[in-house]
Amino acid sequence: MNPKTEMLGTTRPAATGVAPAARPTGKGLPLARILLEGRAFFALLVIIAVFSFLSPNYFSGANFLTMASHVAIFGLPAIGMLLVILNGGIDLSVGSTLGLAGVFAGFLMQGINLEALGVVLYLPVWAVAILTLALGALVGLVNGILIAWCRVPAFVATLGTLYVARGVALLMTNGLTYNRLSGSEALGNTGFDWLGFNRIFNVPVGVLVLAVVALACGFLLSRTAFGRWLYASGGNERAAELSGVPVKRVKVSVYVLSGMCAAMAGLVLSSQLTSAGPTAGTTYELTAIAAVVIGGAALTGGRGNVRGTLLGAFVIGFLSDGLVIIGVSAYWQTVFTGAVIVLAVLLNTLQYGRRTR
Repeated sequence: MNPKTEMLGTTRPAATGVAPAARPTGKGLPLARILLEGRAFFALLVIIAVFSFLSPNYFSGANFLTMASHVAIFGLPAIGMLLVILNGGIDLSVGSTLGLAGVFAGFLMQGINLEALGVVLYLPVWAVAILTLALGALVGLVNGILIAWCRVPAFVATLGTLYVARGVALLMTNGLTYNRLSGSEALGNTGFDWLGFNRIFNVPVGVLVLAVVALACGFLLSRTAFGRWLYASGGNERAAELSGVPVKRVKVSVYVLSGMCAAMAGLVLSSQLTSAGPTAGTTYELTAIAAVVIGGAALTGGRGNVRGTLLGAFVIGFLSDGLVIIGVSAYWQTVFTGAVIVLAVLLNTLQYGRRTR
């Protein structure tokens, strides 16, 4: 028989519908892959099981809702951080932006003294919220312009913005705290504490805000051209640019969205406390990064999703609150957060390290 005919003949079974024999893929056991890719979900189950065993007060619907309201405060910056990391960047300024946004909202709630007119202007709460979100967008815009157009490394640009935003917050308050932000009915500026204390269908409003932002971000990433551009530019910026993706516009946009998410978290936090301090949000940038990495996003960009980031945020929040409930010092939370970041990066290396970009 002709060797060429024999070689061609070996391909015919696949053409007639006979499936070829399965071959080892070299990617490990299916169970190991499931555990690796679903590590955030399984970690959350383990945390709930362990702390439910250690404390009878942990496993209850009321406690879960309370912890979820705490998660919302750093879950919002984590979603913004996810967008930045998908783009291959980093945003170290989210914690300071959160603090500045809270102080700015407190400043507006205290009233704007118009000395030239001899009046004090009290804004309605909805106007305070819009202006605060605009401030967060402005901080993100500065970051985006520095990184995309001035080509300043993201680490350096956002580190500088971190100090500037924190310094502005301290200057605005002279190091003090704005208290009693609940407003006055006579002045028409009540309702600021609505985000922090009200519930809809027994679910804290802050949790609902987090859910709405997560759904909107998930839709943005999976159903829009912007989402495809973001994944493409994060995976290979040069190739995306050659393919016609507006790389710089995408880069600026993700930092603007990150700033707005941080400002929204500042509104939720100051609403829960009915006060705003210039040191609020300290180290929240680390918590946001940890949530994104625990959720399976690659720090090199181009890989990650909202679902994983939310799970990562709940892992950190439920772990931190669980430590407090069983009486462990709150200072250990920073230690555990750092250890979790290192472990998550190691697991990400196992998951993505051998894949080509």
